[in-house]
Amino acid sequence: MHWDRLFEDLEGQLASDWEAERAVLDAESERLRIAKLDLRGRLRTLCSAGTDATIDLVNGRRLPVTLQALGADWLAVASRDVGGSRHTTGAAASALILPLHAVAGITTDHGMILASLDDSATEVHPLRERMTLGFVLRDLARRRVPVHISVHVGDDAHGTIDRAAADHLDLALHDPGQARLAGAVHGFRIIPFSTLVAVRTPGDQLR
Repeated sequence: MHWDRLFEDLEGQLASDWEAERAVLDAESERLRIAKLDLRGRLRTLCSAGTDATIDLVNGRRLPVTLQALGADWLAVASRDVGGSRHTTGAAASALILPLHAVAGITTDHGMILASLDDSATEVHPLRERMTLGFVLRDLARRRVPVHISVHVGDDAHGTIDRAAADHLDLALHDPGQARLAGAVHGFRIIPFSTLVAVRTPGDQLR
């Protein structure tokens, strides 16, 4: 019986040591995994879950939105009501394209922050995630979709994109609710992609 108790004690100690070593290895493995996790991976998870969030933009605006889709260098979101009143930056039914370079921060609940650390089960959309901002803007130009554009510095602009080149777009300026007709256009503006903060479209254009 003396030897039995001794071996039981040794087995228990060995099992405890193995468990502690496994915990250390698991913790280190998790640290290494998170160290390799990029922002796109977390945004992909948040978009897949249709996460409600508040996005801080580089021009100081804050947008309450629902995350919807991730592209190569842009994020598609839907603006939403907060406390029953519409946010001053856009109507609740509008869809927005946000260049990733314009996103200064994302606020959401702690559960979604933790969930976004695990993107292993998130569906990947390879074609969509290869679509660049220029590709999307050229499609809006082709379909003559009216847009409301916010930039880093200066006033917002409303109009229709005439063309989108490699790193800039041409915007025909006209009032909201008007079609892009010669008599309605009151100016033209060249806007570099690097200055774009948000491109707002009617709500059904990005679905």
